[in-house]
Amino acid sequence: MSFACFLWVILQSLVVVVVVYATAENGCYKSIISFGDSLADTGNLKQLSSLHNLDFPFFRPPYGENFLDQSTGRCSDGRLIIDFLAEGLGLPLVPPFVHEIDIASDFVKFRQGVNYAVAGATALNSSVLEAMGIVNLVTNSSLGVQLDWFKESLPYICGNVSDCRKFIGGSLILMGEIGGNDYNFPILAGSPMDEIKPLVPLVIDTIISAVNGLIEMGAQTLVVPGNFPVGCVPSYLTVCGSEKEEYDPTTGCLSRLNEFAEYHNELLQNKLYQIREVHPNVNIIYADYYNAALQIYRFPDKYGFTNGVLKACCGGGGTFNYNSSAECGMASASVCDQPDKYVNWDGLHFTEAAYRVIHNNLFQGPFTNPQFNSLCPASTAQLGVGLSSSL
Repeated sequence: MSFACFLWVILQSLVVVVVVYATAENGCYKSIISFGDSLADTGNLKQLSSLHNLDFPFFRPPYGENFLDQSTGRCSDGRLIIDFLAEGLGLPLVPPFVHEIDIASDFVKFRQGVNYAVAGATALNSSVLEAMGIVNLVTNSSLGVQLDWFKESLPYICGNVSDCRKFIGGSLILMGEIGGNDYNFPILAGSPMDEIKPLVPLVIDTIISAVNGLIEMGAQTLVVPGNFPVGCVPSYLTVCGSEKEEYDPTTGCLSRLNEFAEYHNELLQNKLYQIREVHPNVNIIYADYYNAALQIYRFPDKYGFTNGVLKACCGGGGTFNYNSSAECGMASASVCDQPDKYVNWDGLHFTEAAYRVIHNNLFQGPFTNPQFNSLCPASTAQLGVGLSSSL
């Protein structure tokens, strides 16, 4: 059954309900609405794959080994940034939108958060990328597709237009990270950087269009992450590294790839600044994933990462323990004994321990602009909810 049919069955089986807004312990955000890729996916690709009888290594052990139910669909050994964010806000872990339901009341859980992020997702639609010779073999659930799911499911989560506007306004919206896979696929395929760099403005414009659309729907607080220092990722170091490459002497990361990530981040911040000028009453928060993560690579001992900074915990061998023919989750791969001492989990994604540090650096530290821990959505005051001055 196609996903469109699956979604139709879900929506037709639900009754429109009137939302009773639950107040989070912090008295600030009452739900989290998430879009993005594997850095935020809490199970959507796993559910989509089951519908199409597909299988990926990251649905198998040792993925999710820190959960009682290991089959979470998360691309890590445990929790992601979005999980730590939800816990910090006193909210439940954000469930994936794609799920099997038996009764309409199953949608009640989405009133405190719903996650549309899909592992492997790109910002640009698959058709746009294919026209450029970039093929996504994982999913076609781009940011545009995720936004369509959101709009189609919204009435079944929150009722009428007025109630939904309040629901969106009182939610913390996490816009990604998204866009990394638009670059990942051609970079790992060996495409030259001068062919990849023109993608950046297109990706940024797609993200900005999504942010503007959500503001029109009533969003009051949006967290928009930048790209990570991808030159420090084991898969990139393995595929792109060579004696001719320039490496950062303080971290060992590939300089040109980190410079590329910084280029993406600079363009994104410039566009966000323009949105703030047009919508001064909306909280547009830039999450500096790059520098929040870079602290780990510069000072690994400070954060307890004594067994590996550039080497994956789970993989198939080699200098960085990454091998595309023996990926984590395959029988030929092995897993380290102490994942909490490693920064990278599988060559592409972070360990739970690293995600915890990055979350703390962002949402309890200095790497958001404006500072996240001083903001609450303006709409909560209109809902009669008592506000606290900080989270």
